[in-house]
Amino acid sequence: MDLDTGATAWVLISAALVLMMVPAVGLFYGGMVRKKNVISTMMLSFVALALGIVQWIIIGYSLAFGADVAGVIGWSLDYIGLSGVPIDGVTGGIPDILFICFQMMFACLALAILTSGIVGRVKMSSYIVVGLLWLTLVYAPLAHWAWGGGWAYSLGALDFAGGTVVHISSGFAALALALVIGKRVGYGKQMFRPHNIPMTLIGGMFLIVGWFGFNAGSALAANQLAASAFLVTAAAAATGALTWMALSWKSGKPNSLGFISGAIAGLVGITPAAGYVNVGGGLLIGIITAAVCYAALSWRIKAGLDESLDAWAIHGMGGFAGAILTGVFAVSAICGVGGLLEGNVMQFGIQILDAVIAVVYAFGMTFIIGWIINKTMGLRATEDEEYIGMDLAQHGEQA
Repeated sequence: MDLDTGATAWVLISAALVLMMVPAVGLFYGGMVRKKNVISTMMLSFVALALGIVQWIIIGYSLAFGADVAGVIGWSLDYIGLSGVPIDGVTGGIPDILFICFQMMFACLALAILTSGIVGRVKMSSYIVVGLLWLTLVYAPLAHWAWGGGWAYSLGALDFAGGTVVHISSGFAALALALVIGKRVGYGKQMFRPHNIPMTLIGGMFLIVGWFGFNAGSALAANQLAASAFLVTAAAAATGALTWMALSWKSGKPNSLGFISGAIAGLVGITPAAGYVNVGGGLLIGIITAAVCYAALSWRIKAGLDESLDAWAIHGMGGFAGAILTGVFAVSAICGVGGLLEGNVMQFGIQILDAVIAVVYAFGMTFIIGWIINKTMGLRATEDEEYIGMDLAQHGEQA
């Protein structure tokens, strides 16, 4: 197929927008921690970007999009180090190397999100090893299952832009690592107030803007599907934000952190569904997902779990809800496959199966990785370093 310059330009822009989301996670998380940990928290996202790029080039792309091996993983010697990828190769109107770049940004973003569970107490050296192992053993297989010809793809599971691959994987990984590394010193006894909410709001705004490249860019073309994905993404973000605001208002005050969290929850929920549902479905997915995430966060706080910045509640549970809701609201006129509302019980069941297996695999494998690293290198900084703050202890810098 000949090169489609319009599609190529749009996917280039979309890849750049998703790249922007990685440091945006750093801003979003950085504003929510105490001042003594803001640099280290942001650095985890910046390091995720560098690690993700190197790992994807060397082996990640091969494992995700190489020739299928038993529906579980991909493998192609031609893709190791991308040495066998022709610079002039074109598939679907866009350069093959552009598709590689676009998918590479998704991997980086997922790794940045999971840092939620370990901020303020993780050793950078251990995080680097965990990150490389996680991208190889968790993210790449999930990407292959959904998009690279793996079992979920063959079964017909729908995941347009990464509900299982990015959000379930990173959210439940954050929970697993939080359980391995343990609570922050003083958690439950001291107040851990966000040091700079405007910083979080700015990061959230960059995330929202980037999400349109994340979802609409996944059409891999500048066409009606991209426009539809753009519209339903906006719809879900809006209803998610308003739903969370209403729920928090009912129980206290409609704070800004809740509003932006609701918008992110709506965006997470629509991610797997963006290319399969109409605008009505987008509005409802935003409402339902925000309510699910709000309930998950409330339970997490009551249970005393120190998954510090709520990637599990928002990305993990939001991705889980979104994956299942895709099987409810999918419209056959848009994607050729209807959901439960069109009487397709089979698709609904496939979505549940896909989401449950993704949860079990992402949580279980990440817990094993974290446990092994904790027993060998040690995941956690010393108590004195935590008291001083990771900025000074790990980086010799202050915000």
